[in-house]
Amino acid sequence: MTDTPVSTALVANNLPVPSALGSLDAYIGAVHRIPVLTVEEEQSLARRFRDQGDLDAARELVHSHLRFVVHVARGYNGYGLPLGDLIQEGNIGLMKAVKRFDPDQGVRLVSFAVHWIRAEMHEFILKNWRIVKVATTKAQRKLFFNLRKSKKRLGWLNAEEVSAVAADLNVSEREVLEMESRLSGRDIGFDAPAGEDEERAPPSPAAYLRADEEDPSQLYAREDDEDNQLSLLREGMSQLDERSRDIVARRWLGSEGKVTLQELADEYGVSAERIRQIEANALKKMRALFAA
Repeated sequence: MTDTPVSTALVANNLPVPSALGSLDAYIGAVHRIPVLTVEEEQSLARRFRDQGDLDAARELVHSHLRFVVHVARGYNGYGLPLGDLIQEGNIGLMKAVKRFDPDQGVRLVSFAVHWIRAEMHEFILKNWRIVKVATTKAQRKLFFNLRKSKKRLGWLNAEEVSAVAADLNVSEREVLEMESRLSGRDIGFDAPAGEDEERAPPSPAAYLRADEEDPSQLYAREDDEDNQLSLLREGMSQLDERSRDIVARRWLGSEGKVTLQELADEYGVSAERIRQIEANALKKMRALFAA
């Protein structure tokens, strides 16, 4: 989240956060003691913030809706992430909603803010649920948050259920099956766990996902050598006169094939033998630089 005047000011002016109050229970108790605003109070505060930039009004709008963020966060308990973290992400969404809220649209802030609160929580869940991000496209994100609710029983979906879920969420059956497979998987360490019985432990990815030809030390040495050779080539070319540099580049470094001696001779108005001599002298100078 990029810092905005409203978000920076709210955080700097004692916006309640779970860590600041010592425990999650204390935080939840604190936010539930904050009075709920009436329609008239909410409209007045929203107009003060929109028209006058009154940050005190914005802060009061945020504080009065913190209990709703807690309510939404509890709906995501099944993803195995700390409730306190979900609440803090939801609070960010709430502040974004307050900044964009228009009191003249005829809706309550709570109805408008729910989209922003859930969006921040969704992003946090997708980034932290697994080491590898499980959903990247719009269809995958929709499936991730709806597939569990769409399942009628435990276990894998049958063909009829896959078709129903795909139709309900407007995605392909292949995408449903792929997401179900991702949700059923788990993170596996690349190396075998320390202290594991080697005879009984299942093979770790390090045992079969290998590429010996790409040993890190060899790869680094090769890339370093290539960089050094390229640097020497540039230095050698810079020491040649313009004609010699052009002849070497077009004879040996062209991307569209080698230019013939006669083509260069016709262009420079000399014999092909003279072009060969210039080329040979230029290459001799560059070889000396490489050998040094």
